Amino acid sequence: MKPTALITGASSGLGYEFARLFAANGYDLVVTARNEVKLQELQNELEHVDVTIVPKDLSQPHSAEELYKELDSKDIQVNVLVNNAGFGLTGAFDKLSLQEQQDMMQVNMTTLTDLTYWFLPEMKKLANKGEPAGVLNVASTAAFQPGPGMSVYYASKAYVLSFSEGLAGELKGTGVNISTLCPGATETNFFKTARGEKMKLAASAMSATVVAKAGFEGFQKGQRIIIPGRTNAAGAVLAKFLPSSISAKIAKNLNSTDS
Repeated sequence: MKPTALITGASSGLGYEFARLFAANGYDLVVTARNEVKLQELQNELEHVDVTIVPKDLSQPHSAEELYKELDSKDIQVNVLVNNAGFGLTGAFDKLSLQEQQDMMQVNMTTLTDLTYWFLPEMKKLANKGEPAGVLNVASTAAFQPGPGMSVYYASKAYVLSFSEGLAGELKGTGVNISTLCPGATETNFFKTARGEKMKLAASAMSATVVAKAGFEGFQKGQRIIIPGRTNAAGAVLAKFLPSSISAKIAKNLNSTDS
């Protein structure tokens, strides 16, 4: 029986690439996103594996529990959870919509945490049987410093990284692998959704295919933190040693749309 990977935000970008990678490496899939049409297209494309589609708006407070119970009712066991869904918003904190920022926190942090909570006990049991088991959380290089102009987004990704590292420590020796992918700018719909297509940061975006491959391979190897690209990795290391005020100034410049 094939292992199953649950991938959130699977309709495009990194989620789509993760779906293709896991399918190519012997996994059946559960894919979720708001866009049911895109999920159906993915299901048709990956016809060589069993793909279960679950349209879901993860900005809704009880969406994680609903997703878990729906899969449980179908006797679908999840070996690997890929918490990929997330989005950012550019602009001054007090000028952005409060509701949009609350939705961002719900998707980026709360639903990610809830999904991990609901599926983790099952993963422990599967790991005890010698089956692959783990969580791949998608954070960002934004997790390593404050980010003026995207303050809530940067803070949400810092949460993802800290939560993942803590969980990895708790689960050491259980066979359940916890990895965090921390990409820099990536060629997805991120900047369009964030209304930041003209940000300086967008100019250095890496291919989503390359980033997803690095994340998948790092997860398979049991890496705790995966940072694709030498420049991104060097920046993350540098951010640890710089005063936060300096890191924030650098981030503010990268988040800027000024030429």
